[in-house]
Amino acid sequence: MLAAALVPLTPAYPADPPTAAELALFSHLPRGAVPEPWTPVSIVIGKRSTRYDLVDDAGVTVLHAVADNAASGLALPLHFDLRSAPIVSWRWKIAGLVAEADSTVASREDAPARVVFEFDGDKRKLTFVERAVYGISQHVAGRELPYATLMYIWSNKEPVGKIIPGPRTARIQMVVASSGASGVGAWQTLTRNVVDDYKRAFGEEPGKLTGVAVLTDTDNTGEKTESWYGDIQFQGAR
Repeated sequence: MLAAALVPLTPAYPADPPTAAELALFSHLPRGAVPEPWTPVSIVIGKRSTRYDLVDDAGVTVLHAVADNAASGLALPLHFDLRSAPIVSWRWKIAGLVAEADSTVASREDAPARVVFEFDGDKRKLTFVERAVYGISQHVAGRELPYATLMYIWSNKEPVGKIIPGPRTARIQMVVASSGASGVGAWQTLTRNVVDDYKRAFGEEPGKLTGVAVLTDTDNTGEKTESWYGDIQFQGAR
């Protein structure tokens, strides 16, 4: 995923963002093109886009992603305090690993499946270098990066639960949610406390959630991959 530090995932907020309870209920949507307020967003200028559409899987509507030397996300703007519903669950399935991917190396930083959360925060805390990156992002993409981005990824080999700093900016942190070839081709159901993971990754309480996205990308390795995403849902702490 080249230049992830420069181009934000989520578009500008709509006038009336959906509530958390309505988030990513793909099973409730008609099959075919993904409707607004979900928005396809290019994250690598000049690169091919990942294709997303809603398809049938055993009688349930799910989101299907195909990336062929491609990188783009599908984003939903939100704005609420995630601490009110910190437990996030979702399903995903991949057809195969991205063979040459390595999330610790910028030139190979691809993944067959990601669920991405973006957060607001006090940008006065950012270092000089981080502020410079934000300035470049605003010039290139028309708006700044989120204060912080937490990604859940399917890794080739890193252990589940490991936090991987973004290879281009510390404002992107990745948490391994699934790992390795075990489970490839079958649905996996994941549940994470995103607030706890954010605090582990960034060492502070999260600000308001500003967006969620899915991302399947292969632009660095040039490979082709296919994945499916089920409903993403928030719950209160147990």
